[in-house]
Amino acid sequence: MTPPARRAALTEGPITRTLLLFSLPILGANVLQSLNASVNAVWVGHFLGESAFAATSNANLILFFLLGVVFGIGMATTIMVGQTVGAHDIPEARRVVGTGLGFFVVISLLVAIGGFIATPAMLRAMGTPHDAQPYAIEYLRIIFIALPAMYLYTFLGMTLRGAGDSRTPFVFMLVSVILDIALNPLFIFGLGPIPRMGIAGSAVATLIAQTGTLLALLVWLYRKKYFLCIHRNELRLLVPDVAILKSLLAKGLPMGAQMVVISSSAIIMMSLVNRHGSQTTAAFGAASQLWTYIQMPALAIGSAVSSMVAQNVGAKRWDRVAGIGRAGVLTNFALTGTLVLIIYLFNRAALALFLGSDSSAIGIAQHLNHIVVWSFLLFGVTFVMFGVVRATGAVMLPLVVLIISMWLVRYPFAALLEPVIGADAIWWSFPVGSLVSLGITTVYYRRGTWKKAHMLPATPPPVAAVEPVV
Repeated sequence: MTPPARRAALTEGPITRTLLLFSLPILGANVLQSLNASVNAVWVGHFLGESAFAATSNANLILFFLLGVVFGIGMATTIMVGQTVGAHDIPEARRVVGTGLGFFVVISLLVAIGGFIATPAMLRAMGTPHDAQPYAIEYLRIIFIALPAMYLYTFLGMTLRGAGDSRTPFVFMLVSVILDIALNPLFIFGLGPIPRMGIAGSAVATLIAQTGTLLALLVWLYRKKYFLCIHRNELRLLVPDVAILKSLLAKGLPMGAQMVVISSSAIIMMSLVNRHGSQTTAAFGAASQLWTYIQMPALAIGSAVSSMVAQNVGAKRWDRVAGIGRAGVLTNFALTGTLVLIIYLFNRAALALFLGSDSSAIGIAQHLNHIVVWSFLLFGVTFVMFGVVRATGAVMLPLVVLIISMWLVRYPFAALLEPVIGADAIWWSFPVGSLVSLGITTVYYRRGTWKKAHMLPATPPPVAAVEPVV
């Protein structure tokens, strides 16, 4: 089957315009996902108290950590699908999807079961405040029940983006968010035969919304006869192809490990924050909600860059790769810089959405925002460069950079200076880590050894001269 023109569009046309149009639905989906989490946090923070809000902050960090366990396989599938679609090798793309999907289902179920059982132990290990632990256990265990649906929906969305379709994941994310936002107050406070569930109700709303949206997406894909769908007579594709699985694991595990490094670092940092009490934890949780929005343009652009570069590598259009990187950096400065400016101008008002204008934690949150927010510009540049190099199959350097900046720089900086300058050591560790990460990544990108990497097991791409992004 010859793919429609729009699936090959990432290898054609003006680079900046193509990147922007492809990344906007990804950004929109990220905004919707974060808006959903933020609205849920508003319900919890305003009506269930600071202890419940601190509980969701701790629980969501664990969820993000476990997402990293399977994220890498999804990202590797995205890149491999992108390269095969760029090369117009649709049968190979379907084999990649089948192998990834079969493996993904098994792993997501194992993670969900293990996480459900280990919830109390994980929260205790994080040093979750005692008054927040019962809320966190109640909330997180229901989230683990929803985890397979959440993971499978994420996998499908990443696969579609690898094929050049960022609009469909956005549309279904919109459906999911509308459902979740509508159901949250219903299950938190109860109505008619639905009992009042409190913080557990927020998790139940997520479970229903994610599962329903996943089923709707599957029905839509099969009714549209999407070219990557696997049918009854093709179930053999779900049995892992050994060569493809080896490549997915070799490339996916380091990318998944990147998520684990980020999330485990966040958990460790949260353990430092928790030492300063529930108010500081709540302040950090509220600021983190805003940070999620600030990071979204960089994450969306980095993901779009990976898909674009992957398709161009598959199509052997190495002449476009450097331009994609430059366009990504410039777009990041424009979008992320705008959000950074908005947060500095409306810092207290934005934080009050989560904490309430009379919260005693809001002053702490304002202060830490002043120290941290500007550093997300640096994060954006780093993430764009990560997006370029990982799309060729060079996945180890980003992992090494994250280990150095987050485990060997950020945490030691915070832990060593905390006795001297208090919680400010935690806040300053974020820009310090970002500076180190950007410096190392820039040196690696300029050396260009990542151009020799390859993703697909049989056909490594040719080396071509590629100019540095920065």
